[in-house]
Amino acid sequence: MLKGIDPLLGPDLLHVLAMMGHGDEIVIVDANFPAASVGEQTVYGSALTIGCDALQALSAIVSLLPLDEFEPDPVLTMQVVGEPDAVPPVIAEAMPTLDALGHKPVGLERFAFYERAKESFAVVQTSEMRPYGNFILRKGVIFS
Repeated sequence: MLKGIDPLLGPDLLHVLAMMGHGDEIVIVDANFPAASVGEQTVYGSALTIGCDALQALSAIVSLLPLDEFEPDPVLTMQVVGEPDAVPPVIAEAMPTLDALGHKPVGLERFAFYERAKESFAVVQTSEMRPYGNFILRKGVIFS
């Protein structure tokens, strides 16, 4: 255990977050997402991924990860198939966390989301059972 770090963030994920550079993306996905086939580097099997939903993962990760302030849309989500303007409950519940960070998510079509996820630094598989509990976060920089 370390002081000041969310206990959901285990050593594997802390290593991933520390290795990421400005502009790299990390994907938080629900239990139904094809993480192993999409993500070259997938993090699972830790406290974050076992019994942890997407909102807990999002909160824990953004507690350490700065979001990109230089390029637009540092938070992406997956659109509902056939209803691109719909806001799934899991995304609606994430809005206060994202609003506090000053960011609104932008939805990507399902297969565009998969393609973007394939280019990510890492995929974090959660136990989120609600559909569309998927987020792509682009890392920013920390200003001292």
